[in-house]
Amino acid sequence: MTFTPPPAFTTRPTLEGHLGMAASTHWLATATSQAVLERGGNAFDATVAGAFVLHVVEPHLNGPGGDMTGIFATAAEPSRPQVMMGQGPAPAAATIEHFRGEGLDMVPGSGALAAAVPGAVDSWLNLLEHHGTWELADVLDFAIDYADNGHPILARTAGTIAKVSELFTEHWPTSVAQWMPEGRVPDAGELVFNHAYADVLRRLIAAGDGTATREERIRAARQEWKSGFVARAIADFITTAHRHSTGGDHAGVMTLKDISVFDAGFEDPVTIDFRGYQVAKIGAWGQGPVLLQTLKILEGFDDHRLDPSTEIGAHTILEALKLAMADRDTYYGDADVDLDWLLSDSYAASRRELITEKASAEFRPGLGRDGAAPVFTTPLIPEGDDKEALIKAGIGEPTVQKNGVNNGDTCHLDVVDRWGNMISATPSGGWLQSSPTVPGLGFCLGTRLQMMWLDEAAPSALRPGKRPRTTLTPTLISRDGQPVIALGSPGGDQQEQWQLLLILRMLVGGYRAQEAIDAPALHTTSLAGSFWPRTWVPGGAVVEDRLGEDVINGLINRGHDVTRAGEWELGRLSCVTRDPATGRLSAGANPRGAQGYAAGR
Repeated sequence: MTFTPPPAFTTRPTLEGHLGMAASTHWLATATSQAVLERGGNAFDATVAGAFVLHVVEPHLNGPGGDMTGIFATAAEPSRPQVMMGQGPAPAAATIEHFRGEGLDMVPGSGALAAAVPGAVDSWLNLLEHHGTWELADVLDFAIDYADNGHPILARTAGTIAKVSELFTEHWPTSVAQWMPEGRVPDAGELVFNHAYADVLRRLIAAGDGTATREERIRAARQEWKSGFVARAIADFITTAHRHSTGGDHAGVMTLKDISVFDAGFEDPVTIDFRGYQVAKIGAWGQGPVLLQTLKILEGFDDHRLDPSTEIGAHTILEALKLAMADRDTYYGDADVDLDWLLSDSYAASRRELITEKASAEFRPGLGRDGAAPVFTTPLIPEGDDKEALIKAGIGEPTVQKNGVNNGDTCHLDVVDRWGNMISATPSGGWLQSSPTVPGLGFCLGTRLQMMWLDEAAPSALRPGKRPRTTLTPTLISRDGQPVIALGSPGGDQQEQWQLLLILRMLVGGYRAQEAIDAPALHTTSLAGSFWPRTWVPGGAVVEDRLGEDVINGLINRGHDVTRAGEWELGRLSCVTRDPATGRLSAGANPRGAQGYAAGR
């Protein structure tokens, strides 16, 4: 049996060229990144410029007060991929005791009490300082322009504001001032502005006035962000109690010191070899190794078992993902995680043996190296009335509730330049619905701490100075020491799952970028949700109808709890590729939702 061939029709062509390629979740960010490449900037200049535009044009999916992770390789050291660590930790006063004392048994899904230290801006500036070539003022010019002179608001951004408008008007007046300036929800396509954020960016640039070098100017901006007017405004504002997703009012606990001591940095990735390729991910302080564990399990099957477009392939992939996700929810965290064991051949073989012809509705983490059962037992909260919301969380844009809870979505961008620099990055958090807008800044704090447990036994327990186990998980794939594919997707718990489909179709099935992105998608919801209220659907599988009746009915007959998502609803993937031998570049982007775009030549 052979791999299902790609369909003859694709929504767009796979772009090809040799100067540079950019792909992202919003056409303005893509165009910005490509403009930088056209003007001689490298992939890192281009990515940072595009990322700050995403703050402005996708504010319901990311913000300056949020977080990010990235993974990149430089043309100078192509065999040494690096992780951009832009995930801030829990503040010093964010203790289990404090949250329990507030009457909470779970970290809220909205409100500043759930905020980790903002990491995104410092991480972007750190990348620009060490690997970029452009001046900060030139990089930020695009975002300042769209914030000051306006951009057409997305229908889904306007829809998000509408969903939380009652929360804003009754409890978060500063958010009304920014997002409902005339006391109404803006119409889709209406020009909207964020003058406050434009002023923030100009003040960051001005912090470097009088310094001698480009790097010093960027360092001055980083310092101003972390210990200057931005940090002071955040720390002062959140001392006032405000409404959280729980229905109660709480003050945030983040201080000026929490913000000032955080430094974004670079880390070595976790890697495995799969079918002659090296796949690099962030460590187990995020969910990155889930993709690696799943590939290790699937590696032992014949090619036809890795085809997402067939009944047996879809079934095998879903079952492997459940096993890796159970390990994620049991073992991962900003702690001492035994990845040597979890990514070993012997462990993968033991997990592979659990996959049968029938779907499992059980939560099945593996045993530790010494054969011991896990110390932490993940609470499994039945979906109940939340099943529909949980399922919709992975369909297109995020499901936002009236109390500001967002079940997880974000932004993504990939860039490759003519010299061979390549990067995949996933900025998120700080959604406009996360917490009240900080006056004078034009943005709010994120809610990443909701991924931590108020249970000391958990590896991802809430502890001061520890990073929440983020869902942000970009991917870089290399061959023979050269980066060849950068890819990623928004989607919370679905990020690894949708990326897995693209990887299998490209590396095993021989698909080109746009063919793999367009192909019908699926994912499991049989996992402990990363977002408040952290429910699960035992045996749950969400599929695009384009998989076909035979495949879908076959999954149902195997015991999967199948939900049909529609024809074009799952996944928001993008990717760029490079052939090191010829310098030939390509790119593709998600057509679903008519928002993502690729550009290049």
